[in-house]
Amino acid sequence: MTVDTSHASREIAGQPAAWQTARERLPEFARQLPQPGERVAVIGCGTSWFMAEAYAALRETAGHGETDAFAASEFPASRPYDRVLAISRSGTTTEVVRAIDASTSPTTAIVAQADSVVAEHARHAVALDFADEESVVQTRFATTALMLLRSSLGEPIDTAIAQARQIIDTHDVPAVDDASQLTFVGQGWCYGIAREAALKLRETARAWTESYPQMEYRHGPISIAEPGRVVWVFGEPVPGLRDDIAATGATLVDDALDPVADLIRVQLLGVARAERQGYDPDRPRHLTRSVVLDRTATA
Repeated sequence: MTVDTSHASREIAGQPAAWQTARERLPEFARQLPQPGERVAVIGCGTSWFMAEAYAALRETAGHGETDAFAASEFPASRPYDRVLAISRSGTTTEVVRAIDASTSPTTAIVAQADSVVAEHARHAVALDFADEESVVQTRFATTALMLLRSSLGEPIDTAIAQARQIIDTHDVPAVDDASQLTFVGQGWCYGIAREAALKLRETARAWTESYPQMEYRHGPISIAEPGRVVWVFGEPVPGLRDDIAATGATLVDDALDPVADLIRVQLLGVARAERQGYDPDRPRHLTRSVVLDRTATA
């Protein structure tokens, strides 16, 4: 298998076009998405949870209203919200269906298919069928959902789209393929992106990865930094972080890119590293496209 033939590679390459489509179709979806002033909970599992975290931080910072993010299995269903927003590529994940059914609040689901179970259980559904994927590993759908939500907050995404195209066209990935360990850090909404970056490399390449808020990184995790290991920063590094990492001898990746465009470099690194090791980036071991539990099992 080569990078050019995997579903994951094609889906990674398709992200800029999908982001553009999401922005163009925002007027079609806008009324179903959280409105300014609403108190909102955003839920998901795995990658979708990390996109929920990023959006929640962005929405609150932009002054659109109190916004919480939860793993779907940890959602406090009795807590009142003006809207619960669920993100689910497959639309079949058991924890998401259970959370929607248990919620006392109006629900909106962002899914890849309008006829999915999650969409049917939610009051409103936004179907991003143009961003659906065949690979088990999420890339295009998740980032497209986040870019749609960023656009709904009034954020311009033109720069991110341009950067993403440049990265894909030039395969602009830092030369860290042989790193024995990678830690991803981010502050504010970028922490959700850092968590997703760590997950992506674990899924595709079985790499030893960790993720932390930037300010927390010095409270213990920095102890494993050393030559041959990497610290990858999403967003602007907090004061003093560059110097602290330099003192450890670890490689610092710190570029002035939109964090979601920068995430594409991690996705590309994961596929390349997986294939170099003989792994299938489309079907990582022990993983399936969706986690569907026995209906008789307790939550």
